[in-house]
Amino acid sequence: MKKVRTRFAPSPTGYLHIGGLRTALYGFLYSKMNGGDFILRIEDTDTARYVDGSVQIIYDTMRDSGIMYDEGPDVGGDFGPYTQSERKSIYTEYAKKLVELGGAYYCFCTPERIETLKDDAGNMRYDKHCLKLSKDEIERRIANGEPYVIRQNVPESGVGSYHDLVYGEISVDYKDIEDGILIKSDGMPTYNFANVIDDHLMGITHVIRGIEYLSSTPKYNLMYDAYGWERPVYIHLPPIMKDAQHKLSKRNGDASYEDFVKKGYVKESIVNYIALLGWSPKGNQEKMSLNELIENFSLEGIGKSPAIFDETKMKWLSGEYIKEMTYEQFKELALPFLKNSKSYGIYDEDKLLSLAKGRVQIFSEIAEKVDFLEEFGEFDLELFENQKQKASKELAVELLPKIKDALRAIPDADWDNSNLFTVLVDLSSKLEIKKQALLWIMRIAITGKQATAGGATEVADILGKQKTIERIDYSISLLAK
Repeated sequence: MKKVRTRFAPSPTGYLHIGGLRTALYGFLYSKMNGGDFILRIEDTDTARYVDGSVQIIYDTMRDSGIMYDEGPDVGGDFGPYTQSERKSIYTEYAKKLVELGGAYYCFCTPERIETLKDDAGNMRYDKHCLKLSKDEIERRIANGEPYVIRQNVPESGVGSYHDLVYGEISVDYKDIEDGILIKSDGMPTYNFANVIDDHLMGITHVIRGIEYLSSTPKYNLMYDAYGWERPVYIHLPPIMKDAQHKLSKRNGDASYEDFVKKGYVKESIVNYIALLGWSPKGNQEKMSLNELIENFSLEGIGKSPAIFDETKMKWLSGEYIKEMTYEQFKELALPFLKNSKSYGIYDEDKLLSLAKGRVQIFSEIAEKVDFLEEFGEFDLELFENQKQKASKELAVELLPKIKDALRAIPDADWDNSNLFTVLVDLSSKLEIKKQALLWIMRIAITGKQATAGGATEVADILGKQKTIERIDYSISLLAK
């Protein structure tokens, strides 16, 4: 049995889109679950769309996400070069051979003539005008320096059929396939030609790609058959949609892996979620490491229906990863995001991070969770009113001076969340007041907010003794107006 070899072949046209990363991930998972190799190939023959720096983005994204390839332009391998622009002579050789086999032909038609072939809707279908040119005429025109392309010779009748491991039997009428360009006038191949040559020469056994290539595959198979090569196994993937109507699209600026990392998603959660876009594991487990994904991945779990990208679910998954982190792991990843907070540099960073951990799903939420500490000022006194907690403004007027006295009596060295909580619970018991009411009133008095990350004593611990008492004094003065 052949060793499984899959490939990911992105075009360097900007950031690595989520849909592209899913294709890479599935190729990686399928090869690894079968003990095979995963190959990265850069398809850079479309020079007009090439974006400087995007090849490095591809390398960085795949390394950072853990979807690492066994062979590629930057790691080498036995089947290079792995960048298409470095394989031009290979394509020229195979294009000429395909012409000899009758699977392609030279076309000298000018752009002006091609324009005349368009219908009212602007669609163009080449009319095989140059198919019957004699060998002598072709050689003469090439010798004269006339520009030309090489087109595929698609049969005018018949059906191209093949089996896809997700979508089953696929058939396309040849009359619906145009004689597309294989080699452009600049000598560079189109994707339609290069992907066939490269997949064969690189020993790719399983071609995993998006559903948009489902109807194009019969024309690729014509080339495999013309050369007498074995066709690869095809695995086409369902599209990823933003919603029921709109496809997730790189052209529409939909987020990349890099964007989500910058937003503060846990990296492992991004890869984990992308795996679930179109694939359902056999059990109920959704949170899986890369190794667990390799163990659980199966083609049977890939659906035919479009997958809806649900950022809310990905955010939830990120939060699950954060919950399982040790504090030290959390701190290392969270600190850069804490530095964007108004509270950073004013309060103890460990106390700020402890306040945020368990209350955020992505790291960029940290700033908003702790910024309230530095947003204190005049506030709506109606916040003291809380029927559920049995709290009111009248009760606040009565309690706040007593709370202040109890806090003032705590030695500076004992000012921490645990001692604060003990003191205030004892005070509520002594005053025969529900502790929830007392803690609610104190929290409103020192934050001026309806909701905060952390309760009264957690906040007081971070603020420190002096600032806590100053804020209580300020709230007492507001209530006295």
